[in-house]
Amino acid sequence: MKSCTRREALTRMGVGAALLAGGGFPARAQAASSLALARNGEPEALTRAAIDALGGMGRFVPRGATVVLKPNIGWDRAPEQAANTHPAVVAILVTLALEAGAAKVRVMDHTCNDARRCYRRSGIQESAEQAGADLLHLRDGRGTQMHIGGELIGDWPVHREVVEADVLINVPIAKHHSLTRASLGMKNWLGAIGGRRNQLHQNVPLASVDLAAFFKPQLTVLDGTRVLLRNGPQGGDPADVSHPRVLMAGVDPVAIDAFGGTLLDLTPDDLPHLAMATARGLGSIDWDRSDLARIDLGA
Repeated sequence: MKSCTRREALTRMGVGAALLAGGGFPARAQAASSLALARNGEPEALTRAAIDALGGMGRFVPRGATVVLKPNIGWDRAPEQAANTHPAVVAILVTLALEAGAAKVRVMDHTCNDARRCYRRSGIQESAEQAGADLLHLRDGRGTQMHIGGELIGDWPVHREVVEADVLINVPIAKHHSLTRASLGMKNWLGAIGGRRNQLHQNVPLASVDLAAFFKPQLTVLDGTRVLLRNGPQGGDPADVSHPRVLMAGVDPVAIDAFGGTLLDLTPDDLPHLAMATARGLGSIDWDRSDLARIDLGA
């Protein structure tokens, strides 16, 4: 069965008609790099450096756009426990999107623990709001049935607030996961849907690829500033956390997940969703390639 893209879903829903008619989705302008890897810096500096190396946020965000950032805010954990995306990474992406001319930036996730506690304790609510974002809680029962058209996921409740974005930016954290060995970018899309998500645990890799093919973000930013090495996805013990102080951003979600696996000493063979995503045409496992921009802040 043919997959339904996010753009097709918007058309069928009658959402963003003027934007679609005018070809208003952000064009991926030609740039020197499709991937950028920044090392040895604080989260804000790493994020800014990586986005600058890709050509700046204006490459992805046109003036007047509504931007949705989808970090991992799933757990009632503090930043040092590395269960959620670093709040400083989220905040600087909000700032950069607004500086590029976005009309509105929204930050949202369908959390596993209580959303109010997750948003506050993660530090993301305060930092994102101070940067100028609107925060939304994606709750059970708010999903709209949509045709995903995947191999595992056919029709499923999807949060309209995510689908209706003009620009969609995936902002996962790299961490251990007890079911899949790693939680990276493609798996982060489980936080953009409703319904009985536990039913997808029978095959999380395939579910992740189905959702990645549906959402197709304009940009992925992988937070590797801290990495939860054990007892994921929620962790709890700071002793389980390493501090690589790296961040990768780009337009190839497969390559970014492949790199993320290296932060957990995993190869592509350890992560079956990578081969599935490559076969689906979502990207390449080869992250260490000629157009990778490398930035070492040396801080």
